[in-house]
Amino acid sequence: QVQLLESGGGLVQAGDSLRLSCAASGRTFSGYAMGWFRQAPGKEREFVAAINWSGSSTNYADFMKGRFTISRDNDKNTVYLQMNSLKPEDTAVYYCAKGQYFHGSASHRPADFGSWGPGTQVTVSS
Repeated sequence: QVQLLESGGGLVQAGDSLRLSCAASGRTFSGYAMGWFRQAPGKEREFVAAINWSGSSTNYADFMKGRFTISRDNDKNTVYLQMNSLKPEDTAVYYCAKGQYFHGSASHRPADFGSWGPGTQVTVSS
């Protein structure tokens, strides 16, 4: 069973940037899609971005409008989320997740992800 651990969250001002990292243990990282989701207080968890197993395909939520970039380094078993031009409405706990299917696509559906990290808090002040 893979274990995921997010890092890089924190308190920033509107317009700042953050890069989140998600380190995966085990040897099954490289063959699976990875995703980022977020959950704000009182709201449901929502899709942010996903990347397929090779990094050749990505998928983003519409709300990001080019502000976020997902990437992965399979040699380091790590997936990243570069977040630019942060807004107060980006405040949430951000979770990374590992896809359930070998050589799976960059899905937006939470049900397509089987392992989740504990999350990292991102707070954007106005």
